[in-house]
Order: sequence, then structure tokens, then C-alpha cells
Amino acid sequence: MAVMKVIEILANSEKSWEDATKKAVKQASKSVKGIKSAFVQSQSVVVNDDEVSEFRVNLKVTFEVK
Repeated sequence: MAVMKVIEILANSEKSWEDATKKAVKQASKSVKGIKSAFVQSQSVVVNDDEVSEFRVNLKVTFEVK
């Protein structure tokens, strides 16, 4: 039986939600080993001067505890 742990991560990107998600997983993998999945819990944007300037995601990342 595997023991799994879930952490919550917030990330942002000027490009897209997908890019923000990829950045979050890449950054998390520097200190968390064995990431198995990431669930996008919520998405939002920042609007400046009537334009979307930033995409934000709130992720739940699951990894195995050894």
C-alpha cells in the first residue's frame, strides 16, 4: 500500500493557465519527488486596462511518501 500526500500550490503565468500549471509542477518537482498527479482546483485572471494580464491556478499536487 502506498501513502500519498496532497499539497496545495498557487502559480501564475502571463501566457495561459496551462503554462501556469506546467510552471507549478516543474517548480514543485525541485523539492517534492514522486509527483503522481495535479488537480486544477481553480483558475482566475488578473485584468489591467481591460486586458487579461495574468493567469492564475490553484493546484492540488499528489505525491507518494516513501
